Amino acid sequence: MTTTGLPPIADNGVFSVSASSLIDAPQDRVWSILTDFKSYSEWNSFVRQQFVCDASKRPLDDQAPTEGKYLSIAVHLPPTMGEPGIFGTGSAFVQITALDHENHRAAWATASLPSFILHSERWQALSVDPVTGKTKYETIEVFNGLAAYLVRLFVGSKLKLGFQAMADDLKHRAEES
Repeated sequence: MTTTGLPPIADNGVFSVSASSLIDAPQDRVWSILTDFKSYSEWNSFVRQQFVCDASKRPLDDQAPTEGKYLSIAVHLPPTMGEPGIFGTGSAFVQITALDHENHRAAWATASLPSFILHSERWQALSVDPVTGKTKYETIEVFNGLAAYLVRLFVGSKLKLGFQAMADDLKHRAEES
């Protein structure tokens, strides 16, 4: 683990996207919002839909995230609460690789392609900022494989906007009374 609370990044990653925000709300409240995937459409301008599913992408009745389960993720690129423009959507199919409720950390990795074509791993973590005492949200995703070069070229800048939008949207949602 690095001093940021996130796991170390592989030096051979093709590229990575990260974002953070300081949130004036308790960690447990922020974690509850972050892991309530059903509510994403209400507040998250980047990840518009995310649900727990089986390996064939069928939604599960139990939407509680658990290590080993899969997620189907739909995003707006660039982030928007309204209708995206043409080519303004994207999707991912991932497997939850870490879920630590006690330490407020979650991770998932691509599950739909061989890793030499595309492999990505995303981490999200909450910690207490030592200066402000606020909850610090941090997220990073590292992309590898041949297709990572295309992802970076075609949507890399939009992913950066999306990650920061999600961090900002999470802050706004958690700080609401």
